[in-house]
Parts: sequence; structure tokens; C-alpha cells
Amino acid sequence: MDYYQIEQLLTPEQLLVRDSISEFVKSEISPIIDQYAQEHKEIPDLMKKLGRIGALGPFIPEQYGGAGLDQIAYGLIMQELEYGDSAIRSAASVQSSLVMYPIYSFGSEDQKQKFLPGLAKGELIGAFGLTEPNHGSDPAGMETKLIKDGDGYRLNGAKMWITNAPICDIAVVWARDEEKKIRGVIVERAFQGFSTPETLNKWSLRASKTGELVFDQVYIPKENILPEVNSMRGPLSCLNSARYGISWGAIGAAVDCYQTALKYAKERQQFGKPIASFQLQQKKMAEMVTEITKAQLLSLRLGQLKNEDQATPAQISMAKRNNVNMALQVAREARQILGAMGIVGDYPIMRHMMNLESVITYEGTHDIHLLITGNDITGISAF
Repeated sequence: MDYYQIEQLLTPEQLLVRDSISEFVKSEISPIIDQYAQEHKEIPDLMKKLGRIGALGPFIPEQYGGAGLDQIAYGLIMQELEYGDSAIRSAASVQSSLVMYPIYSFGSEDQKQKFLPGLAKGELIGAFGLTEPNHGSDPAGMETKLIKDGDGYRLNGAKMWITNAPICDIAVVWARDEEKKIRGVIVERAFQGFSTPETLNKWSLRASKTGELVFDQVYIPKENILPEVNSMRGPLSCLNSARYGISWGAIGAAVDCYQTALKYAKERQQFGKPIASFQLQQKKMAEMVTEITKAQLLSLRLGQLKNEDQATPAQISMAKRNNVNMALQVAREARQILGAMGIVGDYPIMRHMMNLESVITYEGTHDIHLLITGNDITGISAF
């Protein structure tokens, strides 16, 4: 869906990346995603499949296993993956922005060489530990502790609502050390005292694994400490990368809902003619196209700014908040066009809608992003 001919602003490489991911989604994800979502199961070998098509850490340099792509190409990958399902995009987003990005940005050369190639191939699965049972929107209040123990450290605490937790091989975890500084650590599955109980009975993101990260006197060798960061700048920079990807991903979900509603409206007959001929249905679809187009332009410009290293956290917050809310509203309007058929698994709309209820909350809630913008334009914090 390209109402404003945005394709003309993309490079041949970006178009090739988008089309290859779109082909993968339509052949490998779309035919089976409703079954796996209904059964609350993740797609087998998903991460390895994503690794084979270059969807994991695509902005990481080739020397560490990435594709060395720009930020717009990364955004387009997220868009096409979420066209398939938010759970697919979430898995790739966590691996790319929340695990590979901090290791590349804040890790040692040994850490980069040890972990990034396997993560890029999907042979290693990563998780990101920031949110805690008592601290979601206020991560600075984290209680997870990192205490010196000989040449290493002991990690104690818990994180929750963690994508990929039950199946992760490593987790990039943020904890407060004895000097009250925020440190990033790489926790490996084999470390004693590390467990990942699964979160069950979700009505959202049902095709991906969610769980907790629990640390009971976990010994962390010093070589697993990220050496180049010791403040909230670490996790917040990861969130900025992830939020940017989400701003693109939500567009994919919205486009799938819109296209489904448009096709249905042209085919569904009532009062002797297709419902697409009625003014109220045209109003819904015209507004969907308008809002999707605005979101596309917002993310494209944000991608240009990120490529120039000029995008601010507040700009990223605005795009994430606007585009996810847009997608949720498009899903709701599309569901109404389909009537009762909109709630069944034969169509993707209700699945997208349930997923987007999580996306509008994670990586910063809808309200928190509003306050980030308010703080930026007034200079006054309302937190």
C-alpha cells in the first residue's frame, strides 16, 4: 500500500530487502500464523529462518554476522515481519535492537566475536531483561542487584514480560551495582541459578514465548560484563532502537488489516450491492489509508534522521506512539467492516488487534510516550 508513491524515495537495496522479507512472510508465515496463534505455540525454528533471510541484526556490520544495512532497510524489515504477525516482529526486534545492539555498542571485542555471529544466524536466541515486577515505566527504580564476588559478580533479582525468555540462550540483563550504577551483563543459559519460567494464558502475542528471567545468586564472570556503559544510557539507547523498529512494524499490521477490509468490502453484498459502495464504509477505508500514509512518512523521515545520527529519543517516542495507536484504530475499524467475520481466525484482524494491545504498552506505554513529548516541548517533566 503506497498511496503517496513513497517507493520512489527508497533505494534499490531497500526495495530488494523489503520485497525479499515480504516474500518470506507471505510464503512461510501467513499460511500458518493463525494456527500457531490459536494454539498458543511459537513457529518451530523461527529464529533460524529469520537468520537465513538476514532479518536479525541487519544494521550490525558484516564482520560480526550482520548485513550492514541502513536504518530504513531495518524499518522495512520490521514492517514486513509485522504484516505477518507482531510476535514475529517482536522476536526479531528483541534479537536485533535489545540484544545484538547493546553487545555491539557496549560490548568488548571478545563479546562481539563470541555472541553476535550466532545471534545473527538465529543459532543463539537472545532476551532483554529490564522490566521488573515492581518497575515497568520507571526502570531507574530497578531492584536487580549486581554484587562483586572475587573476580566476578553475583546477580540477584527478577525480570518479567520478557519476549523469548523461555527459549533464550543468553539474556542481556540490566542491574544496579554496589555503586548504584546501571550495568549490562550477558547471562548465559548454563549459568547456575538462572531460570526462565514461562508466562502462560496470554490473549496477545500468542505465537511467541514470553516469560520471566529469575536470578538466584547467579555468578557472572567479569568477561560477561558490558564494559562500555554504566548508566541508564545503556538500556534506554536499546529501547530507542526497538521503538524505532516498532514504529515501522505497526504499519505492517495496519496494512494487513486495511487490505483485508478493502477486499471484503468489495466482495460482501448487502442491499443488492457491495458494502464498499456505502458512504460509511468508504469513510472508514479512506481514513485508514490517510492514517497509514501519515505513519509511513513519519517513519521514513525518522529513518533518514537515524541514518544521519540525528534522531532524538523524543522523536522516536512520537513515532512509536502515533503509529501503534494508528494501527490499533485501523484494526478496530477493519473489524467493524467485516462484522462478525472479523472475530474469527479465517481473517487476521482480531489477531492483529490483540497483538497491538501489547505493542501499545511495551517499549514504553502510550501515556509515557505522550509525556516524553510533553517534556520535550515544554522543558518540564511530568513524571
